[in-house]
Amino acid sequence: MNWQNWQNWQKTTNTKLKLEILRHHLNMPRLRVTTLSRYLLYGQLPSRGCLRPATHAVPVLIRNPIQLSQARAAHTDTASSLPDDTPSPIHVPLRKQLKDEAKKHKTLGKKKKKNVNNQVVDGWELTVGIEIHAQLNTAKKLFSPATTSFNDDPNSHVAYFDLATPGSQPAFQKEALIPALRAALALSCDIQKISRFDRKHYFHWDQPSGYQITQYYEPFARDGRITLQARDGIAAEDGEGVSIGIKQIQMEQDTAKTLAQPGEVHWIDFNRVGVPLIEIITLPDIHHPATAAALVRKVQILLNATDTCVSGMEAGGLRADINVSVRRSDDLFAPLGQRTEIKNLSSFKAVEDAIIAERDRQISVLESGGVIESETRGWSIGSTETRRLRGKEGEVDYRYMPDPDLAPVIIGDDLVNHLRGSMGELPDAEVDELIERFGLTPKDALSLVALDGGKRIEYFWNVVDLLAQRFGPNANSVEYLVGYQLAANWILHELGRLTSSRSEDTAQDLGFTEDGQCDRVPARHLADILLYLYQRKITAKVAKELLWAVFRRRIPDEYSTIDVVLDEENLWFNELEEDEYVELAYAAVEGQDEAVKQFVDYKQYPQGKLMFLVGRMIRLGAEERIDPKEAERVMKCVLEEKLVPEIKKQG
Repeated sequence: MNWQNWQNWQKTTNTKLKLEILRHHLNMPRLRVTTLSRYLLYGQLPSRGCLRPATHAVPVLIRNPIQLSQARAAHTDTASSLPDDTPSPIHVPLRKQLKDEAKKHKTLGKKKKKNVNNQVVDGWELTVGIEIHAQLNTAKKLFSPATTSFNDDPNSHVAYFDLATPGSQPAFQKEALIPALRAALALSCDIQKISRFDRKHYFHWDQPSGYQITQYYEPFARDGRITLQARDGIAAEDGEGVSIGIKQIQMEQDTAKTLAQPGEVHWIDFNRVGVPLIEIITLPDIHHPATAAALVRKVQILLNATDTCVSGMEAGGLRADINVSVRRSDDLFAPLGQRTEIKNLSSFKAVEDAIIAERDRQISVLESGGVIESETRGWSIGSTETRRLRGKEGEVDYRYMPDPDLAPVIIGDDLVNHLRGSMGELPDAEVDELIERFGLTPKDALSLVALDGGKRIEYFWNVVDLLAQRFGPNANSVEYLVGYQLAANWILHELGRLTSSRSEDTAQDLGFTEDGQCDRVPARHLADILLYLYQRKITAKVAKELLWAVFRRRIPDEYSTIDVVLDEENLWFNELEEDEYVELAYAAVEGQDEAVKQFVDYKQYPQGKLMFLVGRMIRLGAEERIDPKEAERVMKCVLEEKLVPEIKKQG
């Protein structure tokens, strides 16, 4: 094979043709397994009969990989195989990516339309279907006894079957069925008594066996449904709610993790091979981008609530593939348009943005007389356009076949009934309770339920229980409602500030646990702080200082309890009397005649000037004895009942 033929051979995209050419030049009737594996995994060719690249065989390292454009690069962390002449991307921090994209659009004069106003295009109907891949919360892989691993050393938890070692056999780990069934029940699916595994064939370095084991034809769950309400963040065009059908849920194995490195090098971590997944496939019932994002968000909340998923989108435990098509809205009896698929979206915002971009691209192509091709496309953070990855492969290309090494999965009614009876309260019911019982806004209630994978809401209930004990026998009366609302507000917002980007402790973790405990801010300490704040025995400023003291472990390292630090540091709130507030208010308005005159015959109440005068009150008085809200009330009374009437009389 001369140099020109070698270059042409590298550029060939037909895998079968490549193998035929290789077989011809090697003068061999067929390729040996070892030869084929070295070619697929390491890009190595035998020296006899053709050129051999000067590479070293290093385990789990792909150097100068030859692109197989017809192979399905499913579930890899790289969007696509890069051409030989394109360097692998170097990691750029997310914040820098967003800033660079914003500068680029500003330079080009492009201004993105806000998503809330970009849900519909006149004359066109959008149709979206979603495939959600979620890693199951199991101790072992799906078909091998190797433990699931997410933070351990690369390639430290790999069994023979994970690497497709000759002679190894799959052994279904039945424990994986439990979280999968919980997810299916939460999504109101019909559990199938008998399900079977299929082989989905494709070649890529992240799949050593050359096929993925899935349940394409006979999944374990079908015909589910999920209801989205307005509070879930659906598009305004969907009104108060929308119901999305779930076609099926299937179990399948994950692929290896691919990490692109500089210098056309790819690192492969086989710890992820065989990790159990469920794939949730919706019906094409979604017609607005915001509703699609809301669906993925709600599915993640449900999976966390049922202890199904290892982690959410932010940690890579859940990924979404989006199928998008458009058709003209004046003919709703026409068939759906040609769909394209956008792979591996890893955030809710990416789901909405990618759908909007692909919808607009398809409409532009059709309006200019073009044709939508069936293809797989990619999406980058901060982008305004999707990009083509490869032509879309039909299911025939995957050569699905029943897996001969795996028996059918038979699920008994007793197991299904037990899991259904032990599901506990699902997120929708819990959100309803928070709104009705404590008067929380839907937004705050949803945030409490969703944060930290459901751990923060458990922490909230623990704090509520402790407050109820401190409030006494009438803890459920309306008078204590403000105390519980205070707890919700602090758990949502004040705890978040402890580890926010503005905090010097941003790298610290609050340490929530499944049972609602918090390592950095124990529930008992927060309950004490909130009780005294509710009773107005401490000021909000002191309460926040105490929270920081707890977070930084000064309590209990230096002070055993909240009461001890309040006593020793004399932090109890000794509030001013009413007449002292009034005297301070008169002192604050001295020399502020122009400010006071703004409260006479105003068109809009001068709240800003009021707070300016309240600020003067706090500065002139003993700050540790002043309640800002009480100071505001007194200042407003002095102005409206004393000073303003006097000015009007003089005028």
